[in-house]
Amino acid sequence: MNHGTKRARIAALLGDPSGIGPEVMVKLLAREANRAAAEILLIADPAALASGQQIAGAPLEALRVDRLEDVRFEPGRVTLLAQDVLRGDPPALGECRAASGRAALQALDEATRAVQHGLADAIVFAPLNKHALRLGGMTHEDELRYLQERFGVRGFVCEFNITKGLWTSRVSSHVPLREVARLVTRESVGNAVAIIDGALRQSGIAVPRIAVSGLNPHAGDGGSIGSEEIEIIEPAVQELRGRGLDVRGPYSPDTIFLAARRGDFDAVVSMYHDQGQIAMKLMGFDEGVTLHGGLPVPVATCASGSAFDIAGRGVAKIGGLQAAFDLCARMAARPPASAA
Repeated sequence: MNHGTKRARIAALLGDPSGIGPEVMVKLLAREANRAAAEILLIADPAALASGQQIAGAPLEALRVDRLEDVRFEPGRVTLLAQDVLRGDPPALGECRAASGRAALQALDEATRAVQHGLADAIVFAPLNKHALRLGGMTHEDELRYLQERFGVRGFVCEFNITKGLWTSRVSSHVPLREVARLVTRESVGNAVAIIDGALRQSGIAVPRIAVSGLNPHAGDGGSIGSEEIEIIEPAVQELRGRGLDVRGPYSPDTIFLAARRGDFDAVVSMYHDQGQIAMKLMGFDEGVTLHGGLPVPVATCASGSAFDIAGRGVAKIGGLQAAFDLCARMAARPPASAA
């Protein structure tokens, strides 16, 4: 990886070709400032890229190569590593298709190879569609677990969501709600706190202030609405504080984001997906970033989805994807930071 010695190398992916992914990625890469900020390896099927350029109205003068071994970079220019999944056919816009899932999955796979060959210090991908990925052959819970296997990571991984400077991690992610309670353990709470503490330090915050949410309404109300806060979450928080982390809680889930939005904390650790996601998306859906923590390099995307309903209309916004790009460029220039 580059640690400030030269510009970061970022692998850029179009996401689901049937959604807004090609459009927003083309709009992002059309900005001269982004091409100047990093060396960009665009891993894409030319048919999907052509579709995105047409919708965005912004042609890219990319340097095309057909093999990873031939990748090279020129100042201010995108390098295109061409795939051939769609076989020249334009993607079916606004529809969940196996072919689009295969193209997105193959791009993720090639991006991990680019990292392993020293050709990328970070990965930024446009919105994916999880159902299309599964139709295309993915058998994992989500793309994070897929990348975890591809990179051979055995430790804890977690999806971070970032909006307007506020970060969240979560103890459980894309699982049915009925499974959440059994996944809340002292170890899992500790992992979710420690991993976001390290990522925040790598992003430039020297001593992150972290709040931990309860699982139950009103954080259990002293044990009258559940005992997980008393038996699991609070002991985990005390153990982390003993290790020197600035972590507090558990707080009532329905009020902690008010304090966090006010600036009292840098991050909130929630117990399950919607507990944090609803609050974060209400605070800034168009600017939100999803960062995959625990992988060898920063991997990020915008918080918005594939948006099949507006695919092809040219109206998709890129604020979230720009924020993801900026974050990856910043993190790729720093060595991973360990917690206290």
